[in-house]
Amino acid sequence: MVNIKNMKVVILAGGFGSRLAEYTEVIPKPMVKIGNIPMLIHIMRHYAKYGHKEFYLALGYKSELIKDYFFNLNRFNSDFTIDYSNDEIFIHNKKSLDWKVTLVDTGINSMTGGRLKRIKKYIDNQTFFMTYGDGVSNVNLDKLYKYHEKQKKLVTVTIVRPTSRFGEINLEQDKIKSFIEKPSSSKGWINGGFFVMEPKFLDYIKNDTTVLEKEPLEKAAKENELVAYKHNDFWQCMDTKRDKELLENLWSKNKKFI
Repeated sequence: MVNIKNMKVVILAGGFGSRLAEYTEVIPKPMVKIGNIPMLIHIMRHYAKYGHKEFYLALGYKSELIKDYFFNLNRFNSDFTIDYSNDEIFIHNKKSLDWKVTLVDTGINSMTGGRLKRIKKYIDNQTFFMTYGDGVSNVNLDKLYKYHEKQKKLVTVTIVRPTSRFGEINLEQDKIKSFIEKPSSSKGWINGGFFVMEPKFLDYIKNDTTVLEKEPLEKAAKENELVAYKHNDFWQCMDTKRDKELLENLWSKNKKFI
């Protein structure tokens, strides 16, 4: 598999996840487990598979639980002995990941655009990947990036054809003419996340109250700076309890999403 380069990956992981309240009253949505593995880790594994292992997590709701998880991740993955007589901890068979994870508090009430804007200082004027913390896919990230590079636009969004509804894409020869978030009736292609973005796009975001899927992406579409990458294979979000049960069923059968 071709590894283009170790690009930075931004994951929005700060929302309230109110439509999955059965779980998110206790833990943040990205930490809801599928096959005893947090959704966030499933997503990060997909990027790591393609050699992209530098992650920036935009946190908000219950951020302390995500921070605590990553702070103790190596211990979760290893056997260890605690000597209570002197408070020493011995790690056995240490299984360390070669990931670099930066956890950024982006405000408890910030919207998706605001969270992304707050990551700007970590991007260093580089093209970067961005996705949400509640969806998995087997999208080929090498092909996605090469497509973005060829199109020479500010943003490429992966579009999919699921049974549920999210942002609807009005497409004309792979050029996005309009971007409508969560219409009452959606047909055809929708926003599947898994973006590639140029840092200049962050200038389209005003402040914490900006919804990424509204003004910034709508403006990019109008200015012909937003293009679509069609993905016709596996994609599934975890927006409701039914979605989680579907993902659990898929995982129990295959033990993999990617």
